[in-house]
Amino acid sequence: MAKKRLIPKLLLQKGGYHSSQNVVVRTKLFSNPIQIGEVVSQSKIFQDQIADELTILKIDNDINFEELKGIANAIADEIFMPLTMGGGIDSIDKIRQLLSSGADKVALNTHAFENPTLIQEASNNFGSSTIVVSIDYKVSLSGKAIVYTQNGKKDTGVDLLDWAKKAQARGAGELLLCSIDKDGSRTGLDVVYGKKIQQLVNIPVVISGGCGLSQHFIEGFLNTNVSGISAGTFFALQDQNFIQTRAQIQNSGINIR
Repeated sequence: MAKKRLIPKLLLQKGGYHSSQNVVVRTKLFSNPIQIGEVVSQSKIFQDQIADELTILKIDNDINFEELKGIANAIADEIFMPLTMGGGIDSIDKIRQLLSSGADKVALNTHAFENPTLIQEASNNFGSSTIVVSIDYKVSLSGKAIVYTQNGKKDTGVDLLDWAKKAQARGAGELLLCSIDKDGSRTGLDVVYGKKIQQLVNIPVVISGGCGLSQHFIEGFLNTNVSGISAGTFFALQDQNFIQTRAQIQNSGINIR
């Protein structure tokens, strides 16, 4: 059985004193970004703590693609763990350039939803293992999970389960789920839909949103069969580091890398 993955996730936005730097932020319910630090130095922290892999997503349209590519290059020069990059990727050429700049996988979200053919073309060109479809969602009062795009701003009205199946059919090699309702809440993961999606598809599923305690990771792994759990706010706020968190997960009997 494949070992479980614990994946730090860094969100990128324009910030700093002159609002011109690309900085790492944490969010709550996809809003109210709070600056954490500079992206390369933050990445090196996880490199030093021997993280399994790293996911970096830009959430700000003010960061252009050339800047994102430059960030990929800068990080790849400093770290040696698998790197997933995403945010506003809308073409095969941009995927190719990111992979050439040091990314091992590319995450597609809004543009994959609006043009599912992009997933298929990307998978055909680069292999499905390099293509991650990132899906943001909210659970309605009726209990139905709905896909949101444009960094959580647009309600698509599409059922999460339906889109997950379609994304896999189009060639996605992995799904990255983020519960908007849980984002930054530190109240625990959405294991209900994490389990539903994991049982629905036969590709790796990573869930995120809501980790506030090491126990939340443990509950996520014990109550679902997801491949990995990704977190941003947890590692930004906790006194304990990545190594301590992984040790606690291992001590619970979970086979983690």
